[in-house]
Amino acid sequence: MRIKRTTPTSPSGPARRAKIGGVAVGLLAAVAIAVPNAAAAPAHTFGAAALNAASDAVRGADVAGTAWSVDSATGKVQLTADSTVSAADLARIRHAAGANADAIRVERTPGKFTKLLSGGDAIYTTSWRCSLGFNVKKGSTYYFLTAGHCTEGYPNYYTNSSHTTSIGPTVGTSFPGNDYGLVQYTNTSLAHPSAVGSQTITSAANPTVGQTVTRRGSTTGIHSGKVTALNQTVNYGNGDIVSGLVKTTVCAEPGDSGGPLYAGSTALGLTSGGSGNCSSGGTTFFQPVVEAMNAYGVTLF
Repeated sequence: MRIKRTTPTSPSGPARRAKIGGVAVGLLAAVAIAVPNAAAAPAHTFGAAALNAASDAVRGADVAGTAWSVDSATGKVQLTADSTVSAADLARIRHAAGANADAIRVERTPGKFTKLLSGGDAIYTTSWRCSLGFNVKKGSTYYFLTAGHCTEGYPNYYTNSSHTTSIGPTVGTSFPGNDYGLVQYTNTSLAHPSAVGSQTITSAANPTVGQTVTRRGSTTGIHSGKVTALNQTVNYGNGDIVSGLVKTTVCAEPGDSGGPLYAGSTALGLTSGGSGNCSSGGTTFFQPVVEAMNAYGVTLF
C-alpha cells in the first residue's frame, strides 16, 4: 500500500489509486531419497552484471505491487510481491529476466503496496491529508519535509481539515523516482519545533539493516519495528516507481504518508508506502531523509 496522497479530507472521497487483489499459493510436498556419498550440486551464483540485468528486467516488466533490490551478499535479486501480484505476473518477470531468472528470489507479503496520506501531525490540502515529517530550515526560513507524493502539484498546506489556518506553499517536490517534498512556513504564528511529538530531533542519519526504528503518523500514531533492507525499488503502479527506499517491519495505514521515521533523537526517513495495517502488521517503505535534506540544502535546528 502506498502511504501516499490516498486519504481524502472528506470520508466520502474516493481512495487514490486503490487496488484489491489476492493470490492463492499452493504447496506441494515431495520426498527425496538421499544417495550415500553423493555430493550436493553447488548452488549457482550470479555476478554483479547478471544481478543488475535481472534487476533491470524486474523494472522493465513493470508489475505494480513489487519491491526489489540487489543483494550482493546472497548473489540474488530479492523481490517482494504483495497480494495483488499474480503467478502470471511473476512468470512475466522471470521471462523478462531470461537466463538470469534464477537470480530472482521471491517472497510474499500480505496486503497491497499503496501510498498512505497523513503525518506525524496531520497536514491538509484542499484534496487530501498527509503527515508532517521533519521541521527544517535554510538560513532564517523554516520549512517541513514530507512525502513527494503529498506535494505533487505544489499544493498549499493547512493545519486543519476546514482549511482556515494556512501553513504555507509547497516549494519543492520529487515524485516518482524519489519521494520527498518541501513546504515553506509562511504563517509566522505557527510553532515549528525540531521535534516529533515529544521527542526532540537533533541529528539525521541513514538507517542500517537490523536497526530498531519508530514511525509517527496522524492516522495510527506511534509504532516501532526493524529495518530489514535498504536501497529498495518499489512499483506502486501507474508509473509510480520509487528507488532507494528503506524496507521495514513497521506498520502504517493510509494517512500516515510523509510522517517521520526516527531512532531516538535521530531523523531517518519519510513514510512512503507499504502493505498491511497496524492490526495485523505489514511492510512499510521510507524515503531516506538525508537524501531529501541534501537535495534542498536544509538542516535540522
